[in-house]
Amino acid sequence: MNIVSYRPSPEELSFTFGGRPAVGSVKPGTIMELFTEDCFGGRVRGVRDLPSQVCEFPYLNPVTGPFHVEGAEPGDTLALHFVSIEPARDWAVSTTFPHFGALTGTHTTATLQPPLEEVVWLYEVDAERRVVRYRARRGDFTVEMPLDPMHGTVGVAPGASEARMTITPDAHGGNMDTPELRAGVTVYLGVNVAGGLFSIGDGHCRQGHGEVCGTAVEAAMNTVVAVELIKGVGTPWPRLEDDGHLMSTGSARPLEDAYRISQHDLVTWTASLTGLDELDAYQLVSQGGEAPVGNVCDTNYTMVAKLPKAYLGAGAPEVYESAHGRLRALGAQYLSSR
Repeated sequence: MNIVSYRPSPEELSFTFGGRPAVGSVKPGTIMELFTEDCFGGRVRGVRDLPSQVCEFPYLNPVTGPFHVEGAEPGDTLALHFVSIEPARDWAVSTTFPHFGALTGTHTTATLQPPLEEVVWLYEVDAERRVVRYRARRGDFTVEMPLDPMHGTVGVAPGASEARMTITPDAHGGNMDTPELRAGVTVYLGVNVAGGLFSIGDGHCRQGHGEVCGTAVEAAMNTVVAVELIKGVGTPWPRLEDDGHLMSTGSARPLEDAYRISQHDLVTWTASLTGLDELDAYQLVSQGGEAPVGNVCDTNYTMVAKLPKAYLGAGAPEVYESAHGRLRALGAQYLSSR
């Protein structure tokens, strides 16, 4: 088993997809042990650390990477299987921002109302009990919620020598912020440049669908990822697979276009897997699918279209040449050896 460990220094963190060289090169079949910093770069450590005072724009939402995958070329697909995602600290934070989030005026939704107040919430993270503890800032209310670690940001370099801020989700991946991207999930990303150049960051201890206030329970993570390359198979938008479901993503504004992209990709993907006529696949997805919301606060919004694999029928071919199953087995082998 080929295992690569990488913990970036603050100077090695990246804030774009594309536009910078790889920090390392890995072979397909590699297990990667990665440290990812939280979206504030670890600078917000208490309720008095307002991001506007301790962080510097645009240096937010850092990612670990990019990594060059040997043999990856445009037209291929990278498969990244998240073996484990675990909080690296016993605390996490969330915030409101004056002009960011779904329930405030922004620069694109200009209003005359006063901006929201900038407030920080500190969460206690109990990894042993698998809970995070919410405490109200203006009252004595407290409640425990299940720990459900995920990564908000994963992606590859865009094509045409483009560099995109890590906060922006699009066809290359990026800040999709879907709670579906947890341990046990394989994400498929279409390769746009030689090596793929994938990066991972923006760990969340948990997040509600939509990330309504603009931030989740933001945390540094120790994450293990298994990497595979699928040659000659393209992927138009990031796709996810777990043991029971196929998922397509779409990122755009307005939200209905993100919804349409994700549903269109899932319908056409389903048709290709089952051999169904496209309208038959449309009907199947319409009645059997789900539509979890990723984010409704970033520069692009993200929707997910989700379908149980059981609805594909017994004769459907294996998805992406059984990459999810192989990587899941490799991840299990890694975990049993720890």
